[in-house]
Amino acid sequence: MSRRTAEYSCAIVIVGLLAGAAGAATTLLLHAVEHLTYHYSFGSLLTGVGDSSPVRRAVGPMVGGALAGLGWWALRRGGDVPSLSATISDHRPISRWRMSIDAVLQVLLVGSGASLGREGAPRQISAAFGDLGMSRLSLTPRDREILLACAAGAGLGAVYGVPLGGALFATRIMLRTWHPRALGTALITSSLAVAVAAPVTHLEHSLVWPDVQSSYLLLFLGLAIAPLSVAVGLAFDRVMTAARPRPQMRSWTLIPAIAAAGLVMGVCSIWWPELPGNGRSILTVSVDAGLTIGGAAVLLILKPASTALFLRAGAVGGMITPALATGAAAGSLVTLALNQWAGTDLHVAAVSLTCAAGVLAITQRAPLWAALFVWELARPPLWLFAVFAVAAYTAHLIENARLRNQIRATAAS
Repeated sequence: MSRRTAEYSCAIVIVGLLAGAAGAATTLLLHAVEHLTYHYSFGSLLTGVGDSSPVRRAVGPMVGGALAGLGWWALRRGGDVPSLSATISDHRPISRWRMSIDAVLQVLLVGSGASLGREGAPRQISAAFGDLGMSRLSLTPRDREILLACAAGAGLGAVYGVPLGGALFATRIMLRTWHPRALGTALITSSLAVAVAAPVTHLEHSLVWPDVQSSYLLLFLGLAIAPLSVAVGLAFDRVMTAARPRPQMRSWTLIPAIAAAGLVMGVCSIWWPELPGNGRSILTVSVDAGLTIGGAAVLLILKPASTALFLRAGAVGGMITPALATGAAAGSLVTLALNQWAGTDLHVAAVSLTCAAGVLAITQRAPLWAALFVWELARPPLWLFAVFAVAAYTAHLIENARLRNQIRATAAS
């Protein structure tokens, strides 16, 4: 075995173990902030929000937003926090302290109820830890790029308990490759990270999947739901792009702006306790058939609106689970409406997650990853993965056709 191979193998193990530690640490911190904000000891965030007082629901996110805004104001006075994906692809040095502090502030904000994803924080901390752990190893720039991308994917896999989803995130979204070296590295690091974080994160997978009978009709439903997924996914992307300020906000107004966003969302949560957090609460009620037509319609509007509000205020957070929750709300709304008004008997949980997979295929531009991530996260019967894949790939094909037509129309004009 050559020295390069030996050191690369050691780096794989180091990255996987450190990503697992990062995932466990961010999960513990998130739960601590959630319990402090909503004053509960056991159960999910949805339970904690539902049992808390209206005053705490409104004030908790506001206080968390003010503290996170104060931290970002202090951090950004020295410049923007660099994008992790751009840093890795451009082979730039990882800004370990700045990315780690930024990640802790993301956890603080999401834990206090902000409508943002929590997956950005473990990705950043995992990459920072991994960069430190392999700093003394002799690695080529390409080896380092693969390992850092795999660290980010493993961090995602660790917090959600999705080893295959974490591996595909690294290879298909961050590296855009199917190279065996990258794929093998991603699978090992993500599996190690999930195993290390499992004692902390195993309670995260508390979805109780209702009985659903296998049916070829659901495959056709995956085809039928794809256009809705495309529309919701494109709308979500455009709203978030318009809301995100460039460059990052650095003035002291970050503090009152993010606090105000927290207050607005907190007041809304008095009536809709599913709204706070990264979107798992909406996923839970979608799977448990706990949504009404009116509730699904309101959450379909409020979830992306509140996420955009935090982005406009200058906050930073993940977009995967807010997009997933928005897709689940859209799928639930359509299914509940058809069941009530057209007399159908469609399975609400299956259709809502099928739509969610299609939305993720649009927002992340990776249909296989979208189908696999939703399946691993929700843990439904295995055959439903095929339904999710049909919806994700059909949505992806529709979007590609739309882009080609757009290019032709531009060229013709």
